[in-house]
Amino acid sequence: MIDPIAFSLGPISVHWYGLIMGSAFFLGTYLARYHVKRLGYDPDHMLNMVVWIIPAAIVCARLYYVAFEWEHYANNPADIIAVWKGGLAIHGGLIGGVTAGVLYVRKHKLPVLKMADAIMPSVILGQAIGRWGNFMNQEAHGGEVSAEFMQNFPAFIRDQMFIDGTYYHPTFLYESLWNLLVLGLLLFMLYRWKKFDGQVAFSYLILYSIGRFFIEGMRTDSLYFLGLRVAQLVSLTLIVAGIILLIWAARRPKEEQEVGNPT
Repeated sequence: MIDPIAFSLGPISVHWYGLIMGSAFFLGTYLARYHVKRLGYDPDHMLNMVVWIIPAAIVCARLYYVAFEWEHYANNPADIIAVWKGGLAIHGGLIGGVTAGVLYVRKHKLPVLKMADAIMPSVILGQAIGRWGNFMNQEAHGGEVSAEFMQNFPAFIRDQMFIDGTYYHPTFLYESLWNLLVLGLLLFMLYRWKKFDGQVAFSYLILYSIGRFFIEGMRTDSLYFLGLRVAQLVSLTLIVAGIILLIWAARRPKEEQEVGNPT
């Protein structure tokens, strides 16, 4: 088992989860900054935007998770702020981050869909990296599997997925790999096959949600509402919404395409 604490500075313990999530935000921001600059806009917009997006994403991701696990947190209120232990729901983070991002681009009169297309590859990159924080915390795994099945994986993954005498599906790995595949597809669209504004952003909603729907069905730590897996319900909703929005964006007349002033 890997120690979830990377190192300590006196009384302060630095967790692998925090380091990995920080790396995800950093690399995602760097990639988005590059794409925003490529569009002809001031790349500092991206740096200014993340000052809004990152806190909003973290707070909403935590509140989303806590809301569905309230029975535990009502009796352990001090754990609500213990984000280093895990418990950041991606769908909650998307709600917070997208809301903050839209408010920023509206305030600065930037084209929403063009900016969304530039930023969404960074979002899926951050998600791919962030799943390794779950790996360090031995969370977001699937059900029990045999030792023979785990021989298909590197030793360090095998060892970390051996919990209390039992091997578990490394679903964090499945989702991370799926997200990297989606990243490749989104970058291909952005550079080679973008036909209209919003194509990349709405394709993200569909592609990510397809993978999440199936992988969520394998997990043992899902959030539930009325006996149903919340992430699967949200994923289905996002797939339908993404398809509708993709059709809407593709059918918009050319004269309605967004125009923003590169500054």
